[in-house]
Amino acid sequence: MNPVKDKDETTPVKAATLKKTKARQPKRQLKDNTEKLLTVIVDSIEDKKGERIVVLNLKELNNAMADYFIICQASNKTQVEAIVRNIEEKVEKKLKETAAHIEGKQNAEWILLDYFNVIVHVFLADKRDFYALEKLWADASLVKFAAQ
Repeated sequence: MNPVKDKDETTPVKAATLKKTKARQPKRQLKDNTEKLLTVIVDSIEDKKGERIVVLNLKELNNAMADYFIICQASNKTQVEAIVRNIEEKVEKKLKETAAHIEGKQNAEWILLDYFNVIVHVFLADKRDFYALEKLWADASLVKFAAQ
């Protein structure tokens, strides 16, 4: 005769074993350095005398393609290029990150740097007024407005 094991006797042992196994496994967390990225980018813009710096929080908006927009302007194309180059260099040096995509370097009237959750727009003054991104994204909350 084979003795019949009671299912209730084995269940608590298995449950306890599973709990221990789960507790030992480290949880994977993504590194989120968005605050540092925002700070480094804004500081980089200020270093090159970028004007009318605005940081918009887009997290609460449904159709936003990023968490934050940073918008600024420059007096001329040379300054636009200098601001972008400074952002790239400082972000690479301090955070070991590079932009996933860059648009507009050929014209240097509006250069966009895409850091996935942060998108930077560096405009010539007249182009900024024409495209008026702050008005397009007026529902976003203002995070930081640096001195003009």
